[in-house]
Amino acid sequence: MQEHATPPGVEIPEHVIATLAEGLPAVGERVVAAVVDGVPGYAGALAGEMGATIEQAVRQALGGFLRLAAAGPTGDPSTPIQAAVDGAYALGRGEARSGRSMDALLAAYRVGAREAWRDMSAAAVAAGLDAAALARLAELVFAYIDGLSAASAAGHSEELAAEGRVRERRRERLAAALLAGRDEDTLTALAERAQWSPPGSVTAVLLPADRIGTLIGRLGAGCLSAPDDATPEPAVAVLLVPDADGPGRRHLMRLLAGRAAYVGPSRSWASAAASYARALRAYELGLADGEPVDTDEHLATLVLYADRDAHADLRAQALAPLDGQPPATAERLAETLRSWLLHQGRREDVAADLHVHPQTVRYRMGQVRELFGDRLLDPDAVRDLVLALAPPPPTPPAGPAG
Repeated sequence: MQEHATPPGVEIPEHVIATLAEGLPAVGERVVAAVVDGVPGYAGALAGEMGATIEQAVRQALGGFLRLAAAGPTGDPSTPIQAAVDGAYALGRGEARSGRSMDALLAAYRVGAREAWRDMSAAAVAAGLDAAALARLAELVFAYIDGLSAASAAGHSEELAAEGRVRERRRERLAAALLAGRDEDTLTALAERAQWSPPGSVTAVLLPADRIGTLIGRLGAGCLSAPDDATPEPAVAVLLVPDADGPGRRHLMRLLAGRAAYVGPSRSWASAAASYARALRAYELGLADGEPVDTDEHLATLVLYADRDAHADLRAQALAPLDGQPPATAERLAETLRSWLLHQGRREDVAADLHVHPQTVRYRMGQVRELFGDRLLDPDAVRDLVLALAPPPPTPPAGPAG
């Protein structure tokens, strides 16, 4: 904790100090009552843990000030009030842990200082303190309160930062467990520890780690980011976006515009691994070309190339009748057969698709029928040919999508 500078003391006669000390308990009670009555955040807090906290803070603050005042201008001002500063710092941390903002605490300092000064100044004047010394005492009071406020603000801020780091690490562990497909009981326990309320659905998104920028903040507080060791490679980030279905999905795709991202399907939160698996498959196929890929629009490609080796074997098996042909001829016949199957044998449509004369189509298909024979009448063989003649799979990315 940083130390806060304190103002130099003032020369106050010992009998005035004694008078102030004698009235300190009563002043403390009135300060506590004023804080509880005048600060909404502490309303009704005279009983219970919060009331005890306020009373202790007030006692520490008033006691520290009195020691500072008694030290006089020649004393070391940091020594007598260090306990009060430490207490103010701890108070700020406690308020952060309790979920209260600094607004209420700062208001309490203002109300408490005003009430304490009203009582203490009256007592000091009654004890014979002159106007000049009273003015210097006022400066000391409010500078002292500023120091305590700063200490509390530092404690509050540092506690929030520490809590944020802990929560972030817990959410990363939750994201890793979701991607790994852990059982729902484990996921529920991790979600509770991470203070993460499970949404109706989640959507996995893969994108370059250096392109997320402010994206996470725009995706909402429920968005989870996976740790590096749970991603395909360090340069790739994996996000789990809550409720990105329907209009939410369109909004997500707009936010991702200009990024080579891979968006998995929307799944229940405990089935996030399924969304991640599909987005990862799209990433491995390299479907993105500088813009986000919605995997819901590439289902056929994902199914067809789920097993590249199997597709290669199917192609070799189904197109075996073309093996004896020169490469250029085999390519032309395969192209014609594919178009013929897709257009259900409509010669004019095939000719338009291939930019050739219908008679050329007729001639080529004559060759195809000679090579394939009755296979073209077998539904299973036709199915295999349609799959085998699909366009070649995309080339996987050499590195992270960019």
